[in-house]
Amino acid sequence: MSIVQLPIAKAITAGLRDAMRADEHVMIMGEDVGVLGGVFRVTDGLHAEFGSQRVVDTPLAEAGIVGTAVGLAFRGYRPVVEIQFDGFVFPAFNQITTQVAKMHYRTGGRVRMPMVIRIPHGGGIGAVEHHSESPEALFAHTAGLRILAPATAHDAYWMTRQAIESDDPVIVLEPKRRYWMKGDVDTDARPELSPWQARVARPGTDLTLLAWGPSMPLALEAASAASEDGTDVEVIDARSLAPVDMETITASVRRTGRLLIVHEAPVLGGIGGEIAARVAEECFYHLEAPVLRVGGFHTPYPPARTEHAYLPDLDRVLDGVDRVLAH
Repeated sequence: MSIVQLPIAKAITAGLRDAMRADEHVMIMGEDVGVLGGVFRVTDGLHAEFGSQRVVDTPLAEAGIVGTAVGLAFRGYRPVVEIQFDGFVFPAFNQITTQVAKMHYRTGGRVRMPMVIRIPHGGGIGAVEHHSESPEALFAHTAGLRILAPATAHDAYWMTRQAIESDDPVIVLEPKRRYWMKGDVDTDARPELSPWQARVARPGTDLTLLAWGPSMPLALEAASAASEDGTDVEVIDARSLAPVDMETITASVRRTGRLLIVHEAPVLGGIGGEIAARVAEECFYHLEAPVLRVGGFHTPYPPARTEHAYLPDLDRVLDGVDRVLAH
């Protein structure tokens, strides 16, 4: 057993390095991923070890980066594309949704797209415009894409490895404001959970609190605060957003009778709404209260000085807990 404590960013680095050592067809592409090591230094040291043929600095052209990766996947490579910031993914949206997502279906299964698209996502870093988006619902709506949202260093390492091993295209949403949050990583023991399964992060009996990615530390903090008032909150880490592990979520709701969903993306049209609808269908006779959501507002992401008013915080989540319990 090899357990080390790593920040989430360095756990991803380790996952990329081990995947590249294990398979010479794995390569990394993106803006500044080579000599610089990425704006968040996630690819730091990989260019020196694997060279410029496998860690490729690209032009500032997201559509071209992803389009080139499609061709590489055609040729048997396993490209790992880094989108520098979440808001920069939209120039590549056409390639991702019309080529990457549909190629396997369009060719009757003859062509696979074993590629990974890494996207640092979410707010909370005091960045400028286009650097703090949460576009997961746009990609979850597109059939043919898998989406992972690691919230711990251990998941960040293994989800990176498992995404690269997948023959399907995988978008990995990395919680950028949690990049330097440390945790234990066991690089030897492959997880028992599939990357497409949710995880019970904290057992409870009174209420299910569902979150993912950058919202998970907030969910656990809220559960701890609620316990001081005698409320036993179960926290579920969704981990996978396409597919969503409804089995784990509905099993929890059947136990607790209540569900609160927390995510940074706007509530309107967010993945939380789809999960809420599914829970209402499948757990109708177990629900003691309506499913509630706490998330971002239906506005463009605000300037850095006011992002604290946009992002869910402890007070808003605890207010959601109180509203669910009031029914």
